[in-house]
Amino acid sequence: MTAITPLEFIHKKGIFGDHHKKNEVDLLRFSEVKNLTIIQLVQYKKSKISINDIKIENLEIPIQSSNVKSNKETRILWSAPRTWLILSSKENIIKTIKKNCDEAEFAITDISHSRAIIQIQGNQAKEVLKKGSPINFNEFDVNKCVSTTFHGITIIIDSISSHPETFNLLVLRSFGESFYHHITDAALEFGYVGV
Repeated sequence: MTAITPLEFIHKKGIFGDHHKKNEVDLLRFSEVKNLTIIQLVQYKKSKISINDIKIENLEIPIQSSNVKSNKETRILWSAPRTWLILSSKENIIKTIKKNCDEAEFAITDISHSRAIIQIQGNQAKEVLKKGSPINFNEFDVNKCVSTTFHGITIIIDSISSHPETFNLLVLRSFGESFYHHITDAALEFGYVGV
C-alpha cells in the first residue's frame, strides 16, 4: 500500500500570484518533499556515550544549537539538547542509525508519517518567511535550522542552499494544510510556481 502524502490533495501545481511580466525562472517554487524518512534521535540523560564518537552515514552528529550536517542523501538537524532529526532519502536509514546508536543509550523514533515538508525555493524565499516568523533571516545561513512559528503554527526551517535560497519547512501533518495556505498566501505578491 502506498502512503498518502500529507499534502496529496492540497498542493496545487501551476503559476499563482503576481507572475505577470515575470520570467518563470525568477518566480518562487513550492513543492512537497516526499519519500524522506524522518527519524528523531534522543540521547537518554543516563547515557555515558560521547556523541562525538558517533557518525551516521559518515556525518558527525551536530552538537551546537541550530547546526546541520549533511551529504547528498542525509541531513542531521540539531533539534534540542541531546535531540536530533535525521532526514534521509536512504531506504534503510533506520537500520544504519540503530547499528550506530545503541537503543539502551538512545530513543530512536520514526516520525516520517507525522510531518509534512514543504520546500520553498527562490530569491524571495526569505522575504516570504519573514512575513510570518520572528527569526532574523539576515543571519540565517546554509546548513542551519531553527524551530519557530509561522502565523502561530510551529515549524522547523532547514536552510538547504543559498543559490537559489532553498528551505525545507517541516510541520506537523495535522497542521500541514493550514500552514500550506499561510505560506503560499505570503508568496502571492512575488508570484510562485507550484511544482
